Amino acid sequence: MTILVFVGSLLLAMAMGIPIAFALLASGVALMWHLDLFDAQILAQNVIGGADSFPLLAVPFFMLAGEIMNVGGLSKRIVDFALAVVGHVKGGLGYVTIMAGCLLSALSGSAVADAAALTALLLPMMVKAGHDKPRAAGLIAATGVIGPVIPPSIGLVIFGVAANVSISKLFLAAIVPGLLIGAALWLTWAWLVRREKIVPPPRKSSAEIFATFRKATWALMLPVIILVGLRMGVFTPTEAAVVAAVYALFVSTVIYREITWRDLYGIFVSAAKTSAIVMFLIAAAMVSAWLITVADLPSKIVGLLEPFMGNQILLMVAIMVIVMVVGTAMDMTPTILILTPVLMPVVKAAGIDPVYFGVLFIINNSIGLVTPPVGTVLNVVAGVGKISMDDVTRGVVPFMIAEFAILFVMVAFPQLVIAPARWFGG
Repeated sequence: MTILVFVGSLLLAMAMGIPIAFALLASGVALMWHLDLFDAQILAQNVIGGADSFPLLAVPFFMLAGEIMNVGGLSKRIVDFALAVVGHVKGGLGYVTIMAGCLLSALSGSAVADAAALTALLLPMMVKAGHDKPRAAGLIAATGVIGPVIPPSIGLVIFGVAANVSISKLFLAAIVPGLLIGAALWLTWAWLVRREKIVPPPRKSSAEIFATFRKATWALMLPVIILVGLRMGVFTPTEAAVVAAVYALFVSTVIYREITWRDLYGIFVSAAKTSAIVMFLIAAAMVSAWLITVADLPSKIVGLLEPFMGNQILLMVAIMVIVMVVGTAMDMTPTILILTPVLMPVVKAAGIDPVYFGVLFIINNSIGLVTPPVGTVLNVVAGVGKISMDDVTRGVVPFMIAEFAILFVMVAFPQLVIAPARWFGG
């Protein structure tokens, strides 16, 4: 009955069109009434306490870094470098999209920011070259999924806070899985583009490639600084977010000089608005998380998944299917915040590595950003690229299937995640 009250009130509030943050608060209040625990003071304390977290400071700073990178020319120079390296092969613009997506993922950690930048820069070029517009838009949307996987990742930060798991270990463990998703998209694009009659642009000379690399060097140094700093223990993930924002600001204003001091106000306001939405969502979800613990919902979920508890792979398959279904109807952040306190006790009871689970959980939630009907990234690509939602959805399907295939390969072979994580983590 407790599960029914929580899930039913949440779904009812969402069906009424109530924003997800307020829907979470409404479901929390409903659960409080059901448990005879309603107290407005407790509600307020949990909302305030939910956002009062040092690790969560990484979220607004990574948001700010992403805004600065897109406006300040870092994203454009990375795309130019990728275009010079692989733009000349058949379907080269698709490979440029994937390569640039992986590099941008190591800068912003936001699927929406990466997808918007790639759509604005590359979709017109791909259409002009003769590529099918829905397929090109689908590839860009699917590439945006890599954003929350390859560190730094806002999704991994939120999961690490909600699950009390080391964010640094999550960052290092997600590198190889993110690259595997990129490889899956690369192979899928190669298969789809083989029949297209596209005349690629001429190969760039070594001098031109070196020139684009030199221009992109400052942008490419940022992920190196972050990963080396985390690996060597120079700074925490939260401090890494501050380093990313300050570095991006320095490069954009002093080196590239594409941002003036007058532009900063608009950039800071935009980042603040996006951060406020995410942080309020986190704060509202913490009410539900506290009540989930009080109502002992995790033990009830453990009971439902009892038939799978003896086999870690089957349990992971069952959990991933549940997350897939939820991801079709809910955005990434609320899914993380709602399911993490429910699933983590199950994962720990089954003896599954929390870091391994966290990486796969975030990958699944990231793919949810391109699964209809909600698909936040699909909406972004459709809006920026001026293409219908139906066309983007049709174009993304083969790439989405490839990403889910990689996810379940990692479920079947955990060492694909665990072994590189141990190597990177020392």
